[in-house]
Amino acid sequence: MKILLVDDDDLLIKVLTRNLATHHYVVDVVKDGEMGWTYSSTFEYDLIVLDIMLPKLDGISLCKRLRAQGYTVPILLLTAQDNITAKVQGLDAGADDYVVKPFDTIELIARIRALLRRGSNNPFPLLTWGDLLLNPSTCEVTYNSRPLNLTTMEYDLLELLLRNCQHVFSTEELLDKLWSSEEFPSGATVRSHIRRVRHKLVAVGAPHDFIATMHGRGYYLKAASTEESTTQSAIPAVNNAADDSQIALSLGDSPKYSPPDDSQQQYLAFLNETWKTTKPKSLDDLTILLQAVRDLQTNQLKPQQQEQAQQVAHKLAGNLGIFGLSKTMHTARQLEYWLGGREPLQPKHAPLVKTLVMALQQDIEQTTEIKLSQVPNGHSPLLLIVSSDIEFNHSLEPVAASRGIRIQIAPILENMAKALLTRDSVFDNLDQNPDIILLHFPSITSELYTHQVSNFWETLQILAQRYPDLPIVVISDRNELCDRLEAMRRGGKLFLTAPIPPEEVIDTAVNLLRGTEITKKVMILDDDQDWLQTLPTLLKPWGFKVTTLADPQQFWTVLEAVTPDALVLDVNMPQINGFEVCQILRSDPHWQRLPVLFLSVLTDLASQNQAFTVGADDYLCKPVKGVELANRILRRLQRVKAWAS
Repeated sequence: MKILLVDDDDLLIKVLTRNLATHHYVVDVVKDGEMGWTYSSTFEYDLIVLDIMLPKLDGISLCKRLRAQGYTVPILLLTAQDNITAKVQGLDAGADDYVVKPFDTIELIARIRALLRRGSNNPFPLLTWGDLLLNPSTCEVTYNSRPLNLTTMEYDLLELLLRNCQHVFSTEELLDKLWSSEEFPSGATVRSHIRRVRHKLVAVGAPHDFIATMHGRGYYLKAASTEESTTQSAIPAVNNAADDSQIALSLGDSPKYSPPDDSQQQYLAFLNETWKTTKPKSLDDLTILLQAVRDLQTNQLKPQQQEQAQQVAHKLAGNLGIFGLSKTMHTARQLEYWLGGREPLQPKHAPLVKTLVMALQQDIEQTTEIKLSQVPNGHSPLLLIVSSDIEFNHSLEPVAASRGIRIQIAPILENMAKALLTRDSVFDNLDQNPDIILLHFPSITSELYTHQVSNFWETLQILAQRYPDLPIVVISDRNELCDRLEAMRRGGKLFLTAPIPPEEVIDTAVNLLRGTEITKKVMILDDDQDWLQTLPTLLKPWGFKVTTLADPQQFWTVLEAVTPDALVLDVNMPQINGFEVCQILRSDPHWQRLPVLFLSVLTDLASQNQAFTVGADDYLCKPVKGVELANRILRRLQRVKAWAS
């Protein structure tokens, strides 16, 4: 599979191209947007990995230009911009996915595999054809359970044929897709590789014409026999649970790809060799930060200098994350946070900024070797608990330890929101960025009711702004719809009702990354009464049990009473719109995997993108035929059931 990487960060290019090559991807690299346009419009690619901040033509503009020209290849945005605005702009421009630097390589590769599957004729995680099985996650190939030892190019050739098993590939197509634009092999090279793969397949029991030749056209996989076809169709159903995006984000005993020991050691050696050149460059960059500190102390720091220093801290954070230096990266992130404020820094801020710069310099200087434990290969997740309830906090510790989750606790202060705005040290001393935040709503006393509630909601909002990519779980004994809505609007991800057993709290944290099992009734929320009366009749032939609701204020009560297997939402409704309803739904762990389909008169792309952003699984435009709606629901239920099996 061939990928175009458009990025101007030399370190990231070096590390990422090596990782992609390890997973058998052919990579072309260009360093500015105009060259990205030239290459993408000249050569054929299966995927484009695109940075946003690029010379000559930025990534968002390039993405828009490609989509405007009918370019349908998947585009993955890989950028250090982690704010919501940038993500929305990227997805609205036509990107298929968005990954923030620094990233976990395992997750990125899994996301790439998932995007490539969507564009292929074989949507399953394991590629099969008769008795041949190829696992892209581990790069293992077997025929009738017997392993095939393939070279990189032989593997790439076989994977391409499997992903497009109904296609006849000409020699020119294979040259285009399997070799980079800098290589110029001849047609004889393709024939040589075809011949070697055939010989290896025959050696493990495959028929001689497993890879067949259509004279004058090219090469294809010969159709399996009836018996083989039955085997082929059965395999994906068994292995559907191995979805790459879930593997990359799993916890506990869920399946997870881990490179062989020798591969890890080779990658570790590669990182250490790269660190030899990256370390002095990073220390050179620190001179800009040190000069900014000196100018700040004398009140001579200019806005342009502050902006340059912020960009240096931003770059350092991304580079340090590549080497797994999470603590040092966190220091750089804190420094970037201070330097990137809306208001210019004042001399009174100099001691704090200097402390962060000196800590950053010391950590970089003392890092003489990248250790195996630092190599990004998953980590014990950190749960940050913001709670003043000592008994509640202690009850979570043994359960979290048994699930492999570490805990750090920050008490809720009387003026918590103010403390966060001034970068309270409790949050600056974490040994790694948290993976999940748990915010425990304290018991409210009547005399301080308004102040305490306001402090809690402001705390939630500031935490969501400070950690925009982290799920925040809210626990409260206030179980009204208005509280759930407020929690969602302030940035909460999940909402749990107290009292709640500690096992359920920790399992909720685990399920945020592992996913939950889905159980088949249909609930429809729409304020159009005539439409609601029509829908049960339209869906009756398919045997659905339909519950309709016109008042969104009653949504939560009806939802818990019905426990539907699929939910159909309108967008424009009074008081609470469909997007907000969907966000409320996704804020509760019990409804994280409930299929949600939007059915709306809004046909614009922005509305559809917003629906998917808030957690929708599908989007249909009114008017819609009953057969189309029913089939969309059935396909979603069947897919969910298959993944859960």
